[in-house]
Amino acid sequence: MKHPYLVKLLFLLLFVCAGFTGAFAQTGSVSGRVLDEQKQGLPGVTVVIEGTSLGNSTNADGTYSIQNVPTGPQTLIISFVGYNTQRQPITVNNGQNTAVPNVVIGENTTLLNEAVVVGYGTQRKEDVTGAVTQIDEKQFVKGQVTNPEQLIQGKVAGVQITTGGGAPGSATTIRIRGGSSLNASNDPLIVIDGVPVDNSGVSGAANALSLINPNDIETYTVLKDASATAIYGSRASNGVILITTKRGVQGEKITVNVSSLASVSKRYNSVDVLSANQLRNTVASVAPTKSNLLGSSNTNWQDEIFRTAFTSDNNVSVAGAAGKLPFRVSYGNLEQQGILRTNRLIRNTGSISLTPVLFDNTLKVNLNLKGSIIDNNFADAGAVGAALAFDPTQPVRSGAEGYGGYFEYLQSAGGVPQQNVPRNPVALLELRRDRSTVKRSIGNIQLDYALPFFRDLHANVNLGYDITRSNGSNLVDATAAAAYFNRPLDASITNRQGGSFNRYAQNRDNKLLEAYLNYTKQLGGTRLDVLAGYSYQDFVRTSPNLPTYLADGTTVFRAAPVNPFRTQYTILSYYGRANLSINDRYVLTGTLRNDASSRFSPENRNALFPAVSAAWNIKNESILKDNNTFSDLKLRAGYGITGQQDIVGAAGSDYPYIQRYVVNSLQAQYGFYNPATSQYEYYIPYSPQGFNRNLKWEQTTTYNAGIDYGFLDGRLSGSVDVYYRKTKDLLAVIPIPILTNYTNQLVSNVGSLENKGVELNLNATPVQGEHWNWTLNANGTYNVNKILSLGPQVEGFAGIENNGVAGGTGTNIGIYRVGEPSSSFYVYKQVYGTDGKPLQDVYADLNGDGIINSNDRYVYKQAAPPVILGFSSNVSYDRVNLAFTLRSQLGSYLYNNVNSQNGTYNGLTSQPTVITNATQDALYTGFTNLKQERYSSDYYIQNASFLRMENITLGYDAGKIMGNRGNLRLTAAVQNVFLITKYSGLDPEIFNGVDNNVYPRPRTYTIGLNLSL
Repeated sequence: MKHPYLVKLLFLLLFVCAGFTGAFAQTGSVSGRVLDEQKQGLPGVTVVIEGTSLGNSTNADGTYSIQNVPTGPQTLIISFVGYNTQRQPITVNNGQNTAVPNVVIGENTTLLNEAVVVGYGTQRKEDVTGAVTQIDEKQFVKGQVTNPEQLIQGKVAGVQITTGGGAPGSATTIRIRGGSSLNASNDPLIVIDGVPVDNSGVSGAANALSLINPNDIETYTVLKDASATAIYGSRASNGVILITTKRGVQGEKITVNVSSLASVSKRYNSVDVLSANQLRNTVASVAPTKSNLLGSSNTNWQDEIFRTAFTSDNNVSVAGAAGKLPFRVSYGNLEQQGILRTNRLIRNTGSISLTPVLFDNTLKVNLNLKGSIIDNNFADAGAVGAALAFDPTQPVRSGAEGYGGYFEYLQSAGGVPQQNVPRNPVALLELRRDRSTVKRSIGNIQLDYALPFFRDLHANVNLGYDITRSNGSNLVDATAAAAYFNRPLDASITNRQGGSFNRYAQNRDNKLLEAYLNYTKQLGGTRLDVLAGYSYQDFVRTSPNLPTYLADGTTVFRAAPVNPFRTQYTILSYYGRANLSINDRYVLTGTLRNDASSRFSPENRNALFPAVSAAWNIKNESILKDNNTFSDLKLRAGYGITGQQDIVGAAGSDYPYIQRYVVNSLQAQYGFYNPATSQYEYYIPYSPQGFNRNLKWEQTTTYNAGIDYGFLDGRLSGSVDVYYRKTKDLLAVIPIPILTNYTNQLVSNVGSLENKGVELNLNATPVQGEHWNWTLNANGTYNVNKILSLGPQVEGFAGIENNGVAGGTGTNIGIYRVGEPSSSFYVYKQVYGTDGKPLQDVYADLNGDGIINSNDRYVYKQAAPPVILGFSSNVSYDRVNLAFTLRSQLGSYLYNNVNSQNGTYNGLTSQPTVITNATQDALYTGFTNLKQERYSSDYYIQNASFLRMENITLGYDAGKIMGNRGNLRLTAAVQNVFLITKYSGLDPEIFNGVDNNVYPRPRTYTIGLNLSL
């Protein structure tokens, strides 16, 4: 795809860059190579001419070249994070290249340990006492990545990231060490450049994080245990993810970076339904009297609704230092088609980062501004389910003019559509236009000031915001059979019906104010770091209420609700942390945070979240200090309490403790006879809502113990963590006795659950040489989840049923039960015949009362995987490298709702005028029944363990081009390379455990280039 504005911007940036590099024309150049202590080339090392902004970064083999250097004596400053800075005197001659001898820089252990991002600042790695994992750009998943969280998929032990299907920007579920709640949010807190963001759903965007450009991200830091997360208290029970974006570096040469990716995505598998000929044969056998309803076509409906999709992803950035002002600006444009027809996403992003240091290095300024605009064209996901059920013997088009020209089931030839029958899947896509525009901006300015009268004390102020503006519309064509019977409210309008047009909008305004003091003091071998601060964060959501029209956009068929929507909640916090390090061997950390949430009543509003942790750097003990076997050995242990107050999804409101009244729907009106007019007048009443004034914080207590290790000069390193998490006062939706409130279900604090497990992480460098290099990462998590209590229970209480399924009206396939995992299935035990096939409507009488009913259901398997594995490899030879990422989940199960709905002959026999298709499972089971119990059979619970190759990337560093001014890198990648699983459905990776109408993940082929100038 062509982007004239992008080309113009690129030429402008190249012109600016040429202006900088041409300012010192008619001078000399400098080149050389930087090596590590093993005499291997170091990529990414900054080499600058002292006193100027001239400089460059080393390539993959450690070489560098600097142009337009003034003649005469100069000094090179060679620096790299974690290494000692070197100064190299040189002499530059006019018009000549000065070849600098190889420079070897050594590791600086202290500097290496200063790169870990934690809550409210950074810490030396050796001072970290909690379970913290940091992933940088070099380790990210490569290829076409739309959502930023996909960058670390399979990279971090204890972190499960599940995409909600293959749609561009689809919603993603993130779980850190399992879920700690039942009905409150289990999502981690996400902090971007110091701004905690609202990660809940945004109208018009499937995934709020899809508004962030992955190309702007430099590091992810995952805080997993309470000793690491307690500094964020109120929202840290589910872990914290800190995202740091890229920025300029003081003294760095101004560099223009251009990257471009082009991708092709294809559907590589399909649901195994009956073909047209199979359906004809089956109807002839099962329902021969209905053969006349079959058509003469051979239509593969899945082929009709899916397509080959194309994506272009272009990014340009300028970074470096303009004098004493480090900066980075970037622009990105993504245009991504979905493999489902009509589905498309366009994202434009921009970012600015300024990081000057002022007033004799006493004031550090960190300004970050990020903005994005997304244009979505959503496809009707219902077309996927319709494609599985629609008769393959019927054509896509009818040959007639009505209903858009698409084949539909009609009550008579040329008449109106039949009701309660499947709709043409292609028509569902082509006769609907569902579009949205979402604008989001996240920004902050952070000031860190070293007090002149007390340089060890820093005052830090952080002002931030997260603002979203979204609007959209959904138009169903007037000719669409799916909306044919929509009629206007005004009964006097008789000549218009069909179609619909509705609009929506939403504003989100999140504000942040934080201020803290940080005191750091080194006294001999003792280092003290104390922090104390205040935080205010406010969240406001508003939405107008708009009517729904017929397709003409003017005739109302559903009036707007009376009042516009507005909600707000606020969190006020005070927090403190102290870190004491003695002789770089013994480290003690204590954290305390007090949070107040407006979601609770004043008497329950405040909660205190303490944490304490300790570490012992055994490697720094005298007995091991000179030992060459260990490069790192540290023991860690921690304890802490964190909180949860995000219950809006379960309670439906930010004010669950307040007695509220809401306007009823238009269909719930009362009529009163008015004698004066001799007519009935109708009024819409207000309805009381359930409330619970006793609601309070859900609290999670975590115990964590870990060991960090390193051998062979760091070529083999990793960590082992064991943890125990117990959540009490669970925020859960529970049934309550009638006449005790205004509802039969209420959000309450009831019961407790636990998660316990072990995490393993291993990094290895099996090969390290002048030409060959090979690095590996393996991580694994084993987590056991169990509900400990659901509060007082009446005799015979089975548990709280949940997780409804399609087709089975009122059927819940999951249950919360004491002693079982929170993602357990609740099913009948299927009875099988001597041939191994399930017997229709025959289930085990588990309670032995001679009656098969709901009391015979039992808990069977769980949806959440007990074991999560990740494996990455990166091997390089000179300028060529090959990398891949594998992911696996073991012990998870799925409910195959596609087969429970479509795997019977019901669609062939139940309706007198319509035949619907079935999956191949119908030929195996021969099920014909209509009974609801079928939907609860354990026959449909299937093993969903899998091994997926997430990505494989081949890269080639072409080296210098354009007269040695630029460095070019070429890549080719494949995503979703292969999938190994026993699951019979389309894809086993579905978070909620129910496989129904899922947008398939495509296989994507990508080629790309990256040019640095």
